[in-house]
Amino acid sequence: MEDFCLDILVGEGPSTRTLRIDLPPFTLIGATTRLGLLSAPLRDRFGIPLHLEFYSFTELIEIIKRSARILAIEIEKDAAQEIASRARGTPRIALRLLKRIRDFVEVENSAKITYEIADSALLKLGIDKVGLNKLDVNYLKFLFNTSGPVGIDTISIALSEDVGNIEETVEPYLIKISFIKRTPRGRVLTNHAEKYLDSVYKISINKKI
Repeated sequence: MEDFCLDILVGEGPSTRTLRIDLPPFTLIGATTRLGLLSAPLRDRFGIPLHLEFYSFTELIEIIKRSARILAIEIEKDAAQEIASRARGTPRIALRLLKRIRDFVEVENSAKITYEIADSALLKLGIDKVGLNKLDVNYLKFLFNTSGPVGIDTISIALSEDVGNIEETVEPYLIKISFIKRTPRGRVLTNHAEKYLDSVYKISINKKI
């Protein structure tokens, strides 16, 4: 494609011929969350490799406010902050939560999204104060009740979840908020996570099984 053309094989056997299609100048942009799975020749074809960080808390609030205007629903500042704090640094998740909270607002015949409605709706949706869902909590509880590092395959079997789903959707955020560590021997729960489980879910070191 560097020559702005595509060569396509048409037909089979001796009658095979090449059809060349000229392309207008274009810019190709690729995005992936698993860069290591791409071959080096493919990666090198992209001239400017960039690493995107999670959105900041302030940026998420602005995204939520803008989306609320598009959805024609008023939202209080505290409510927008509460949604942003549970969105795992991801606009896609923030927008999904906003739409589900809007459903709760319509059911309750409220004129706007208040902090109380947002907090109540998020808890009913299974999203706690730092954005953890049921799978995240079950993951942490399993590590808590297991002595020593745990391999990803063992975690996958215990939670009945696909390894890829755990590695791509669960662990990145837990690592970001310093709840788990990856070691050569497996996953390890941090002291920060243990304190959180104790304060929020009443699971202390004295209750390990």
